[in-house]
Parts: sequence; C-alpha cells; structure tokens
Amino acid sequence: MITQYNWNTSNGYKIAIALEEMGQANRIHPINIGADDQFSEMFSALTPNNKIPVIADDDGPDGAAITLFESVAILMYLSEKTNLFFPADPRERLEALQWLFWQASGLGPNFGQLHHFNNVAPDDQTYSRGRFTAEVRRLYAVLNTRLEGRDYVVGDYSIVDMNIWPWVARHAWQKVDLAEFPNVERWFSTIGVRPAVIKARADLDAACAAAKSQSSAG
Repeated sequence: MITQYNWNTSNGYKIAIALEEMGQANRIHPINIGADDQFSEMFSALTPNNKIPVIADDDGPDGAAITLFESVAILMYLSEKTNLFFPADPRERLEALQWLFWQASGLGPNFGQLHHFNNVAPDDQTYSRGRFTAEVRRLYAVLNTRLEGRDYVVGDYSIVDMNIWPWVARHAWQKVDLAEFPNVERWFSTIGVRPAVIKARADLDAACAAAKSQSSAG
C-alpha cells in the first residue's frame, strides 16, 4: 500500500494521476497547506522540505518501506517500480529526462510564481506580473513547438505528460487562452478525458474538501 501525503495542487495532482494510471493501491492523507499542516511535526518527519507531495510505500525497492518527496523523483520511482509510462528506448529515455527536468526547473517554478502574482499578490505588482507572464507564455510556446506532429511530449503517454499536464490545467490562473497554443490545447484535451486522470483528480479533490470541512468544524 502507498500513502500519498498530498493536497490538490498542480504538483499534488501529478502523483494522484500517476498512482491511478499505474494501478497502485493507495490511500490519501490530506495535508491542508492552507492550514499549514505541512509544518506539523508528523509531516516534518517525512520531508525536510515541508512541501507536498510525499509518498510512503510499504513495499520499497528492497522490500522495505520507503518515503519519498519531490514530485519528479516520486514519478520516476513509481515508473521504475511498475515498469510503466517511461520509454524503453535509450534515446527516448534521455529525451524524457530532459523534459522532466525542463518542467521541474522552468515550467513549474514560473507557472507557480505567476499563479501567486495573478491571484494572491497586491495589485501593485505590474512588473512581476509582466515578467512572469512573458516567461510563462514563452514556455507555452516551447511546449507547443514540441507537440507539433506529436501526440505526447516524448513517444507514448508517459510520466513526462503527467508531470506537465496539471500545471497547464491551471491555465485560467495564468490568464492564458490555450487556443493560442493549438498543439498544447489538443494535447491537454486528450489527456483530460483519460479515466484515470478524471478519477485521480476527483478523489484528491474529495479528500481535500473533507479535510477542509473537518478543519472548519474543529
């Protein structure tokens, strides 16, 4: 059994989707980041970085339990554990690694900053919004070019797509119209109707809503 210590953010959805796509039995332990649960003693013992997602797998690579943080590391672990959703061809594997780290080093951080400046920061953030909007749009253009003539980012549907898709799912927060990036829009729509994606998001949303309700009642 795998426990996902998680919340319904872009990084959180990645892991929920991967677990569902890979058919891994799991339970959700919500970490209400709005209530600062990520700084609790329990969660701090799981990760020194105090950020979701984290997984705890009772059956690690050597048969012993293992705990992992960092969403890309978790995706790679799950893919290796199940031998699913990662290219077998050596050249495609290298391509996949490039795009995994492209997301982790560029797309995720910049999209996240724009989410903050568009939705949370005070109104006097014209420079910051402009800076991150320009970079986010550049990253969308990179992805759009990559998806020209391709169904998925690297070969078949893989953890590379799972790693990027939940961030694109927040395109309204970024004030980006996907119609401006037709290859991204097509790719996004194709993945969005996968049963595992729909179920994983719904399950995580429901667990988070229940945790919020319990916190409010308490």
